[in-house]
Parts: sequence; structure tokens; C-alpha cells
Amino acid sequence: MARRTKEKEGREKRGEGKGEARKRRVSFPLSSLPLPRRACQTQSVAIVGAGRLGTALARALAACGYHVAALVARDVRHARRAATLAGATDAARPLALSAARLEQLPPADLLLITTPDDLVTEVAARLAEVVGTTKRVRVALHASGALSSDALSPLRAHGVAVGSMHPLVAVSDPVAGAESLRAAFYCVEGDRRAVRAARGIVRDLGGQSFSVETRDKALYHAAAVLASGHTVSLFDIAANLLARCGLPEKRACEVLLPLLGSTLENLSTWTPARALTGTFARADAATVRRHLDALKKLPDDEPLAVYALLGRHSLRLAKEGGVADARALDEIARALAAEENKRGG
Repeated sequence: MARRTKEKEGREKRGEGKGEARKRRVSFPLSSLPLPRRACQTQSVAIVGAGRLGTALARALAACGYHVAALVARDVRHARRAATLAGATDAARPLALSAARLEQLPPADLLLITTPDDLVTEVAARLAEVVGTTKRVRVALHASGALSSDALSPLRAHGVAVGSMHPLVAVSDPVAGAESLRAAFYCVEGDRRAVRAARGIVRDLGGQSFSVETRDKALYHAAAVLASGHTVSLFDIAANLLARCGLPEKRACEVLLPLLGSTLENLSTWTPARALTGTFARADAATVRRHLDALKKLPDDEPLAVYALLGRHSLRLAKEGGVADARALDEIARALAAEENKRGG
């Protein structure tokens, strides 16, 4: 008995008591916990386009209680792999279909089209021929960021409520993407019944939805590309500059990632004008000139062009911040304009 008491005391000193175990249990990320099951769990969904996004959506929806009835891909082998990754039990595993077998698509409450943008309208027309007249589907949503719900007009003509539901996340892997889709922001638009269904899906995934006018869908998507895809391109340019300084490519990325992370942290707290730091925020004209001189020596003029273009916008943010010296900002503006005029001339 005394021995067990001493062992217990030793565990408590090492932080192995009940309280510590409880702390460890609740420290897991919220996204790793199952979402609450709701009445929506009886809803069925068929997904046409079993790529990364379609598979990630299938996995995320199955995790919160939806019945994924079918997954469609050009190649049935891809559909089968997606059905496996969806994570459903064997009894509830989605039907895997090739695109040539759309007539076998089972009835579903929701139809999600997650094909590439240039195939959405074509797929909608084919689906209208197959499921539109039989009323096998009540609501159809596509996941394109650039296209509006009008891309599904062939289905709308058959009485299907149509809309779009675009997740503002980067999905590069179905498994990790399924986690990202939970608690993400989604842009939804379309027919009233379709928008209501889309918002229900977003709530069930633990996300948040917002809407834009149908006519503004392409502009909305351009904003998303600037914030995500173009950020990757900008990071690549910066990493290549560090590689020219002698750092291995992998090391260059490792060095820059914490800097990018701290910038995102600032943006999560402050306005862009307040979050701006560094050379332009300080209006350090001499440093800008040194940057321009170094960039002009490169065989590729792309980094210089990007620096000058974004520099002009950084100047506007610095002026908005109201801290930097106005004369120094004007001096920087003239230096950037001179470089742009040289390239233009």
C-alpha cells in the first residue's frame, strides 16, 4: 500500500496525475474531434468530380453524418480510390462511377459538381439529360470560384435549384483538405433553395458562409487567387532571390516561412496599413534604392517588375498609416516610377 502511494506521488510530481491527463486530452485540435451529428445526417449527396476537392468534400461530409451516395470520375479507378478515402464504412461506401455511367447515378438530395471550371457547364448539360427529367436531384451546387450558378442553367431548366458553394481554402491533398474544409469560409450564391441548402452544408461542416452578387463571382475569385495562389508565386520569387545569395532552395524556404507566418499573424490582428512593416513602412528611401540596384543586376527582370509594382501599393499603405515621412515616401515613389519608365520605354 505504501509502495503504491509513493508511486502515485511520483507520478503526480512528474505531471502524470489525472489533472495532467485531462489537460492532454483537451489539447487536441478541435478539428480532430468529430462534429456533432444533426438531423442533416439523413441527407444524401452525390459528387461528380472525384479529384482532390471532391474527395475532400466527400470525406468531410461523411464525417459529419451525410450519406455520400456516389462519387463520379472520368476513370472509375479514381472514383473507387475517392470512395475509399471518403472514410465511410463498407456498408455505406459510395457507389463509384465513371463519367460514362452517369445514368447509374442514384437519387440524392444534393448534387455537388467539383470538376475543373471548364467542364462545369458541359457536365451540367449531361446531368440534365440524365437526372433532370427523373427528378432524382432537387438541389445542385458547383464548387467553382470563378463561375456563377448560371453555369448550371441546364439543370435549372429541369426544375433543379442551382447554386455555387466555393470554399476559401487551398486543397492540395484530400485527407488534409477535409480538415481544412471544416471551419472554412464559403462563398455561396444562386437560387434561394440552393443557397439555403449550401448554407446548411457549411453550418454542418462548422464553417461560415457569405454571399456575393452573381455578376461579381469572377471578381471575388480574382481576390481569392491574389490572396492564395499569387502569394505562393511571390514566395517562390523571394526564395529564388535567397537561393542566388547561396542558400539551398529548401533552406531558403525554411528561412522565409516564419517571416510569412508573422506577417499573417499581423494581418489577423491589424488592418493592412497597420500590419505593413519594414522598408516601405519606415519610408527608407536609401534601402529601396539599394534593393532596386541589386534587382537590376539579375538576368531576369521579373523580380524587379514585381518589386516595383507591389512597392507602389506599399507606398499607398504607408501613406494611409500616417507614420512615415511624406517627403521620403515621395522620393521612393519617384525611384519606382523611374524604373517602371525604363522598362516601359
